[in-house]
Amino acid sequence: MDKSIVVLPFKNMSGDASYDYFSDGITEEIINALSKIEGLKVTARTSSFAFKDKHTDIRIIGNELGVTNAVEGSIRIAKDRIRISTQLTRTDNGFLLWSEKFDRQLDDVFELQDEISLLIADKIRENFGHIDIDESLSTIHTQNLKAYQWYLKGRHYQLTWNLVNMEKAIDFYKKSATIDTNYADPLVAIGWCYVIIGSWQHIDRTEGLKKANEYLKKGYDLNANSYMGHFAKATISFWGNWEFKKGYQELIECLSINPYFSEANEALAELYTANGLFDEALKETEHILKINPLSPNHYYTRGNIFYLTGDYDTAIKCFESSLKIDKTFDLSRHLKLACFIFNKKKNEAILFAKTFLSDKFVVIIEEIYNAVINQQIITYNEFLLSDEENLMVCWDLYYLIYCDKTEEALNRLEILVTERIGQVINFQFDPFFEPLRHTSKYKKLIHSIAATNEIKALFLPEPNVNTSLIFTEDESSKLLSELNELLQTSKPFLNSEISLRSLAKQLNINPNKLSKFINDTLQTNFNELINGHRLSYFKHIAIQPENKHLTILGLAYESGFNSKTVFNTFFKKMEGITPKAWLKNRT
Repeated sequence: MDKSIVVLPFKNMSGDASYDYFSDGITEEIINALSKIEGLKVTARTSSFAFKDKHTDIRIIGNELGVTNAVEGSIRIAKDRIRISTQLTRTDNGFLLWSEKFDRQLDDVFELQDEISLLIADKIRENFGHIDIDESLSTIHTQNLKAYQWYLKGRHYQLTWNLVNMEKAIDFYKKSATIDTNYADPLVAIGWCYVIIGSWQHIDRTEGLKKANEYLKKGYDLNANSYMGHFAKATISFWGNWEFKKGYQELIECLSINPYFSEANEALAELYTANGLFDEALKETEHILKINPLSPNHYYTRGNIFYLTGDYDTAIKCFESSLKIDKTFDLSRHLKLACFIFNKKKNEAILFAKTFLSDKFVVIIEEIYNAVINQQIITYNEFLLSDEENLMVCWDLYYLIYCDKTEEALNRLEILVTERIGQVINFQFDPFFEPLRHTSKYKKLIHSIAATNEIKALFLPEPNVNTSLIFTEDESSKLLSELNELLQTSKPFLNSEISLRSLAKQLNINPNKLSKFINDTLQTNFNELINGHRLSYFKHIAIQPENKHLTILGLAYESGFNSKTVFNTFFKKMEGITPKAWLKNRT
């Protein structure tokens, strides 16, 4: 069965909204911890947090995200104590698999988060089949509570993607790094924030990238295996400097540390796109949309590939999926408009342009349409460009091209390419630049950034999947004998609290090894194995005369079941009839 899960945003029940950052941080840590488990599909933060403060049925969430399980929880902080309630639910039928409440000292939050993550992973393995689980899943690199709290506050502001808030995030991260001078994460985060606010020219670009490099170096000196550090360095190389080879290498390093970091996969797709490696780019978007299906940016990234390859109908579908999630997502709006133009849908283009562009730019759109589709000669009108709109697509440059101002357009493009402005990173494939392609200056610009072959040379071969069992025939036979003897003599299944870990301890074997044995050799999962023995025991004691005074439910509890629903469902699944009907046939 599919091993997949979403960790929904934990609710802050502290009565103080200022603790939202803490509940969000705990949610993100559990997401990051579970993402370390190979074979477990974990929904990314963006899609999980789309359901924050919404009362959506768990079955609808599962269907939207394509996951079989959901974690919900709440936190309550009072003075120096933290209480966390959490539960794991199947999304197909709403059945509760596990729930627990924890009451600890606030200083114990690091161990507590790891404990919760491990328990969730154990329950997934017990119910749905083998996954290897490490002894610890924690991704937190400090034991200083105050430093961690300042870090979470910074993270809270950073993830708003508001440039002013990113400056606030930097202040909080600096406080965190000051308290724990060995804590790399806040230093890396400061570097990342400077990359963003510098690249988007919220501060001086040169100064921003300089500070970014300084803080990233400090972070790297403390933790060279920071996946966010590699991601930030990749962002500087790729988006900041168009050094595609360096960017590619850093992204591969990032993903080798955290294979489920969808933002890195998206950046890789964008890097492939900028170099014309469209098949590779599409593969990356297929992957990221599986783990982050509610990201408007992911749909835009996929739509952009289809746009640049001339498949405008498919591109429009992608942009519409993006805009369904966020109707104001600018990049998708602009490229959907561009697709209308190349699809010769003038009325749709003009009507759509009017929904988000100024009147003057709507005129420019109509003029560009007439030039591109109807081959009309249009007259340059400087007045139309007087509005200082911060556009995500260079309509003003396209206008120059189709007003037959070729030299001026080329000079403008050369400046944008030299300054590494992100809006034109895909210029060599952009259909609006068709009239410039024959010019020597345009060809030189393409040559100046060419890196496709360098990136291809770095491609790693597909890893060989080792499907061989980890047991020899003798080992398998020995373990099967020991397991059967334990189940028949000690009957550990009668303990309703039995877990795979506790059974492994009785057999003196690693839990991962026992899990794989049950999955591969016995062709079942832990819960099915244990409930099978409980069912056999129930059938044995249910027909004993001395047990006639016990109810069916009482007998089920005597057999180790701790839920009426689980017992009845499992019994009917295995026997084809209800327990009551079965017992009637035996008496």
